Amino acid sequence: MKTFKCEEMMCGGCVNRIKKGLDAADIKNKVDLDSKTVTIDGCGSCEAKAVEILDGLGFSAVEV
Repeated sequence: MKTFKCEEMMCGGCVNRIKKGLDAADIKNKVDLDSKTVTIDGCGSCEAKAVEILDGLGFSAVEV
């Protein structure tokens, strides 16, 4: 399980976009707007794919 900080996350719409993108790839996730974090529950390749998806959505993912 890894947690990433996404400073660009500003609103509920951002949370929905992130969840939708990760859910579509069957990646277990928890998105927290207050802390601007995304936690990925999966293998290393799932975490790498999640970072790619976040980047594609316009969110920089910095491991916490």
